[in-house]
Amino acid sequence: MAIPVKKLLISLALVATAAIPARAERVQTIASGLDHPWSVAFLPGSEGVLVTERGGRLLRIPPGSAPIAIAGVPPVYARSQGGLFDVLLHPQFAVNRVLYLSMAAGTKAANFTRIVRARLDGDRLADVETIFQVAPTKDTPVHYGGRMAFLPDGSLVMTTGDGFDYREAAQKLSSGLGKILRMTADGKPLASNPFIGRKGGGMGPYVWSYGHRNPQGLALDPATGRLWAHEHGPRGGDEVNLIVKGGNYGWPVATFGLDYSGATISPFKRYDGMIDGRVVWVPSIAPSGLAVYRGPLWLDWQGDLIVGSLVNREVRRIDLDRDGKVLGQQRIFPTISARVRDVRVAPDGALWVTTDEKDGRVLRVTPG
Repeated sequence: MAIPVKKLLISLALVATAAIPARAERVQTIASGLDHPWSVAFLPGSEGVLVTERGGRLLRIPPGSAPIAIAGVPPVYARSQGGLFDVLLHPQFAVNRVLYLSMAAGTKAANFTRIVRARLDGDRLADVETIFQVAPTKDTPVHYGGRMAFLPDGSLVMTTGDGFDYREAAQKLSSGLGKILRMTADGKPLASNPFIGRKGGGMGPYVWSYGHRNPQGLALDPATGRLWAHEHGPRGGDEVNLIVKGGNYGWPVATFGLDYSGATISPFKRYDGMIDGRVVWVPSIAPSGLAVYRGPLWLDWQGDLIVGSLVNREVRRIDLDRDGKVLGQQRIFPTISARVRDVRVAPDGALWVTTDEKDGRVLRVTPG
């Protein structure tokens, strides 16, 4: 499939981050002392929020109360970057109580990213089942991806990393590494996926987009239906991408980054038929967590992207116009100085942030 080349709209090599806006924010600590909290999901009514810890616990935090550990979470492969990742509620969760967990599973010699579906019954998981797992396995405890989202048509998408030592697999449609995969809520491939009938089998029927390195941000804009993702580059070359069906996003054929040794990965920054990032960060900021802001608290941020940064220890806003064109970016919430793992928009418009620390925190941010 030939994908038209898109022009790079913004790069930190060309456009500096804007000054911190002169506005105050109120940062409330919802929970602290957590083991690398990875993701947040908002429960209906007064039930509170669900939070995953990378070490393998799923917590429920009721309003104004201490975290409660949810029983019945399957074991995870908790090594290096591996562990429990995302938690995602089914679109009809208020009726069926179904949720999804992504996690690293397997062994040191053969591990992979898995999706588990379960029903939340009080403070325990019931009817736990594995509905999908990435193939092939790998022997590296890094680059799992693991972010999930539901699309407007009810299909489920998940990001996967390239496994670090297996970066060429990101260009192989038969491999599940370095992809965004699309499936039914039961974990089956969809007939409308772009490579469903392609020869070679493997993970091809699930592939929605490919050529990704390690995407740890995935967010749907509910107003436009646009699917956004960001991914870690190597030494430079982190990207924000607008995801399209069948799109090839270049890794490792085209990249603005170098190998960690300083060696050249590819002579190409752009390549014909491969889609450029809407934002490219050189040097890297290590983006993790992504949200599209739609809420009543920051009216001038509607449709903008909110990005967490692990290396820069900050939260950023990417200013978009109505067509999704990048106008600029700025650091926000300057009082937060921590490795930011996740950012989420709550139903009331507040922004929630998790910090990637052994003594990790869950924060709620509102205008000051």
